[in-house]
Amino acid sequence: MDPLAKYDIKFIGLKDGIHNFDFEIDNQFFDIFNYTELNNCRIKSIVQLDKKLNLLKLKFYSKGSININCDLSNEPFDYIIDEKYEIVVKFDDRFNNDNDEILILEHGSYKVNIAQYIYEMIVLSVPIKKLHPGIENGTLKSNILKKLEELSPTSRIKNKDPRWNKLKDLLK
Repeated sequence: MDPLAKYDIKFIGLKDGIHNFDFEIDNQFFDIFNYTELNNCRIKSIVQLDKKLNLLKLKFYSKGSININCDLSNEPFDYIIDEKYEIVVKFDDRFNNDNDEILILEHGSYKVNIAQYIYEMIVLSVPIKKLHPGIENGTLKSNILKKLEELSPTSRIKNKDPRWNKLKDLLK
């Protein structure tokens, strides 16, 4: 059985109007996509389907947290996810998903799989540089941070090499 099948929304037979679908996103979801950049995941995604006569409007709301490692200290921390995304589904003779905002399904289609959209929305919300909040506010105490401070060029200049003091005298 296809592990993404539970992310199919069958719109055939639904009345025109708004319909809500809830999805619990966890580590198993990201395993399907072979995404290993997170430690843990607890996200609720709500997909609102607005069915019209000739098209569908999908609104995605994802809220929760993922546990990721800091790029600097490698300490794990929870990153809050609160994202929205919209897409319009139209119908034509050929399938086309080249556009980020419009999905074209073939006439006669009865379902749309939304797993890829949820995946991209969450993954793209993670910052490129992942910094533990304790680093930014100075509360994180870590052996790695202590070692980085010891090895930083400014620390060595200030504390260990007396030659720099002689060079500072030249400035006066």
